[in-house]
Amino acid sequence: MMIQIDDTIISTDLFDTKFCCDLDVCKGECCIEGDSGAPLEKEEVAELEKVLPIVWDDLSEKSREVINQQGVSYVDIEGDLVTSIVDGGECVFTRIDEDGMCKCAIEMAYREGRTDFYKPISCHLYPVRLENLRNGTVGVNVHRWKVCKCAFAKGKAENLPLYAFLKGPLIRRFGEEWYEKVEIAAEELKKMNER
Repeated sequence: MMIQIDDTIISTDLFDTKFCCDLDVCKGECCIEGDSGAPLEKEEVAELEKVLPIVWDDLSEKSREVINQQGVSYVDIEGDLVTSIVDGGECVFTRIDEDGMCKCAIEMAYREGRTDFYKPISCHLYPVRLENLRNGTVGVNVHRWKVCKCAFAKGKAENLPLYAFLKGPLIRRFGEEWYEKVEIAAEELKKMNER
């Protein structure tokens, strides 16, 4: 089932799915797995290039080599603009700490006050994926991936709906007024399910 809010078409999975990242278990595997980089908005490429000198020393030698060869992004086999990756999987902005935890060098720089760019919105919204539809409408869908199995389990155990877990990123992308409408829709769906 789908719900329309403003110029978005939202899968009801956003309301029904329980989710909570469990980094102690997954170690940030979503940053190093996959066959393509993280999806990017066109304007985010400039943001990545702007933040690059700030995080350069935080990146691995292999990441710096890839960036020197092809830049911070590329167009993947499906024609999508994505972050550059190392060895067919790891995002070039990944930083692995001494405990084997994968972290985003950009997010770390943001948290340390070295940049005002948090990280690409697709990373911040994950496991939600956005799809550009007709007439400027955006599809809001849930992506299910085995590396997040522990996050779905933790979300279920904590009874935390995905839309609530992603409140900050959703507001960042669509605004507070839109998110308030999402909360109203969640209440309406809950009432419908209780009937």
